[in-house]
Amino acid sequence: MQAFAAEVSGFRVWADPVKTRAVLDLDRKTTYKLFTLKNPNRVVIDLQDSSIETPLELDKDHAGIITGVRYGQPDKDTLRVVFDLKDHAELKSFLLDPTGQYKHRLVIDLFTEAGRQKSSMVKRVADISKPNRDVVIAIDAGHGGEDPGAIGKKKTREKDVVLRIARELKKAIDAEPGMHGVLTRDGDYYIPLRERYEKARKARADLFVSIHADAFSQRSVQGSSVFVLSARGASSEFARLLADSENASDLVGGVTLKGKDDMLASVLLDLSQSATREASNKVAGDILGALKRNGKTHKNHVGRANFMVLKSPDVPSVLVETAFISNPKEEKRLTEKEFQQRMARSITQGVRNYFYASPPPGTWIAANRRSAKYIVARGDTLGGIANRHSVSLNSLRSANKIRGDVIHVGRELIIPTS
Repeated sequence: MQAFAAEVSGFRVWADPVKTRAVLDLDRKTTYKLFTLKNPNRVVIDLQDSSIETPLELDKDHAGIITGVRYGQPDKDTLRVVFDLKDHAELKSFLLDPTGQYKHRLVIDLFTEAGRQKSSMVKRVADISKPNRDVVIAIDAGHGGEDPGAIGKKKTREKDVVLRIARELKKAIDAEPGMHGVLTRDGDYYIPLRERYEKARKARADLFVSIHADAFSQRSVQGSSVFVLSARGASSEFARLLADSENASDLVGGVTLKGKDDMLASVLLDLSQSATREASNKVAGDILGALKRNGKTHKNHVGRANFMVLKSPDVPSVLVETAFISNPKEEKRLTEKEFQQRMARSITQGVRNYFYASPPPGTWIAANRRSAKYIVARGDTLGGIANRHSVSLNSLRSANKIRGDVIHVGRELIIPTS
């Protein structure tokens, strides 16, 4: 009996705006060869000493440029898998080690000419030199494609519900005068973590918001949370950026590092990161305050963690855990449109509070705002609100005719502009 090196146990395909990704699940590592054929266009994968027991089925809704899949055995030592294609494709392939629910995987990325043109284009949705421009919010739906994220008891997948919330958030942001939302993904496909914040940088975003649904071993745990990057995480990415010659030519805080000596580049990057961290902390506080007014929060303070997706050096970034998908009640809420819209409105309110208090120069908000407004949340103090909005305590008291320091949850405060 033939001793096979690996068995193909599954097959998945996902398409994004740039490429089609095909994944073959394997129970162990194997060697393979990959090549293309024309007339008609095909991709051929030869896996050595491998077998297949489960038929490979193509999901037409996510198939991208792949029109069919078949397999056979050209000789006793080879399993051949063939993808039929709509068009010629350039290939990139790699093996992945087991992680989470997955065993070994062979990943094949297929790039068409149209996809390569899309990937080479740098989309600039915000012209920072244009007067009265919109504030741009990059909205990131976590996970996607072959990465489902956390999965609830009723099999609700994190990747699906956070995409729906992200779309609702974009609608809410776009409805605000002077604000515009940009989605990092608008479909069921995976984007590597660094590419997510790089999309925000290319869009010249003023803020990056990553949307997730938390999970925990105890199903009773509930509530939303807001996170910013920990100082340790920022320091490690700071070192990586300085060491990366490709990043050295990027714009950081509007200043290119290319041509600067190491010391000057380090100072510029450090200044940019310090300003970014300060802004991230402020906007996270405003979002958390809005979430407190509209539902249960897991903690009363902003969390700090070493999330890769928050490591942009020059775009303030926050991560919102909208609810615990591991909690059956919250899992159900996550699937409800009313909850998704309420979550989007709360995040938008926090974002609006932040930008009306600290509008970027040259934006519509900076030119048209009068006095910003802030609704008091649980745990707020008058001094804390003044500090968050960079105004003096006395001017805040004066604008709201407050004599002492007592404020009540739900009260709307006027934040003076100077």
